[in-house]
Amino acid sequence: MREEEKAKAYAWAKALCHYAGEDESFLEGFFAMLTASEGVSQEFLYYLEHQDFLCAHKVAGYSLIDIMVWQMDHFKAQLDRDRSGMKSNGDKMLLEAFHTMLLMEQEPEYYVNLMQTETGTDYPDKY
Repeated sequence: MREEEKAKAYAWAKALCHYAGEDESFLEGFFAMLTASEGVSQEFLYYLEHQDFLCAHKVAGYSLIDIMVWQMDHFKAQLDRDRSGMKSNGDKMLLEAFHTMLLMEQEPEYYVNLMQTETGTDYPDKY
C-alpha cells in the first residue's frame, strides 16, 4: 500500500471504528492486520473509493460479500438471542466484514465452519 493510500485508509478506518463504537486499541490492531494483508487492503481501498465491493480476494472460496451475507444471517441469530449490537449500525457491519476476512485469513477452517453452521433461525424446518 502506497503512503498516500495508507493515509486515506487509516483515516477511513479510524472514522469507521468511531461510528462502529470501537476503541483506539481495536483500530490499531485492525489497521495492522489490514496493512499486512494485500488482498484485504485492496478490497478496503476499493470500497473506500467506489462504495462497492471488488470481491477479487477470497479466503477458502469466500468473498467479502459472502461474509456480509453470513453476518446478516448470523445477526438474525443474535437477535433471536437478544444480543443485537449491530442493530441499525451499518458501519459496524461493514467493519466486522473486513475484520472477519482478516481473521479468516489466519484461521480459515474455523470461520468456514461458523459460516456453514451458525446462521439465523428465520425459516421453517431449519432444525
